[in-house]
Amino acid sequence: MGNKNLQQATIGGGCFWCTEAVFLELKGIEKVVSGYSGGTVPGYPTYREICSGLTGHAEVVQITFDADIISFEEILIIFMLTHDPTTLNKQGADVGTQYRSVIFYHDEQQKATAENVIKEVSKYYDAAIVTEVSPLDVFYKAEDYHQNYYRNNKEQGYCSFVITPKLSKLRSMFSDKLK
Repeated sequence: MGNKNLQQATIGGGCFWCTEAVFLELKGIEKVVSGYSGGTVPGYPTYREICSGLTGHAEVVQITFDADIISFEEILIIFMLTHDPTTLNKQGADVGTQYRSVIFYHDEQQKATAENVIKEVSKYYDAAIVTEVSPLDVFYKAEDYHQNYYRNNKEQGYCSFVITPKLSKLRSMFSDKLK
């Protein structure tokens, strides 16, 4: 990996397919893995169990990034502006605690940065931001068919109607950050 300053961020903003697609577009992002975190049920959860809403897990992505190219703060700003952080347990038509807006911090510095970013971007929203900020406990990688979902399924309806417009918004707002 050379002299890269690799760090991780774990965030959830609704369906992980959307969040993954956004961050795979950015310079400095080494890897994005879709998965689950924040649940109360022990053991390795399955997608089916997550979708029941009974495990307490959120759909999240774990991002490995080069902090010399893109900072944790920049990642969070992009995250907060590419999903709706004001809707509790809901993103578009996706409803349930598994779709909550959440930042799982890896250390106290990430926690402080997350709280500061939320405070700063809150002035751009009419409603209160409901994004959860919690310590990362365990991250579970989602099933293989969820990885790189958008890139592998661009013609699928959800991708065409939900993810493609989200990527257009990203490209118009953050063109200088794109690969």
